Amino acid sequence: MTEKPVLDPCCGSRMFWFNKKNPNVIYCDCRQLEPETLSNGQAIEVKPDIFVDVTELPFPDNTFWHIVFDPPHIDHAGPTSWLCKKYGCLPKGSALNWLADAFDECWRVLRPNGTLIFKWNEVQIPLSQVLAAIGREPLYGHRSGRQSKTHWLSFVKFPEGSAL
Repeated sequence: MTEKPVLDPCCGSRMFWFNKKNPNVIYCDCRQLEPETLSNGQAIEVKPDIFVDVTELPFPDNTFWHIVFDPPHIDHAGPTSWLCKKYGCLPKGSALNWLADAFDECWRVLRPNGTLIFKWNEVQIPLSQVLAAIGREPLYGHRSGRQSKTHWLSFVKFPEGSAL
């Protein structure tokens, strides 16, 4: 289905991408937002290449070498709030189950020896709860942000039976 080696299944407005139209990446999201200036004065646009539900990705197993998974991390926000428009919102009442399903689906389409970078901001849900829900241990990670609440975690899909 794709020759592109990189997947961003929750691209949003592609905030952290240096090249927001990188030809090696499939940018996906479940929403689209026409160019808009938010109430905080920030301009935003959400325009994925493909509309997807990250819990049911339309790609075969072992498709991508690299996945950048930056899911919504907002659990408590109004659906029309600037926070929800900018970052997306988690499903009410089932955030951890949804995150586990989404992570599993990203893992399914990741190739053996591929990397998955997971970005999480624990302003509303602690990282410890998310890691318990997804049931996988990162290889390494880094905290960032003003209050060190944003985590960048690296996972490698080692082949089954690997000593690593």
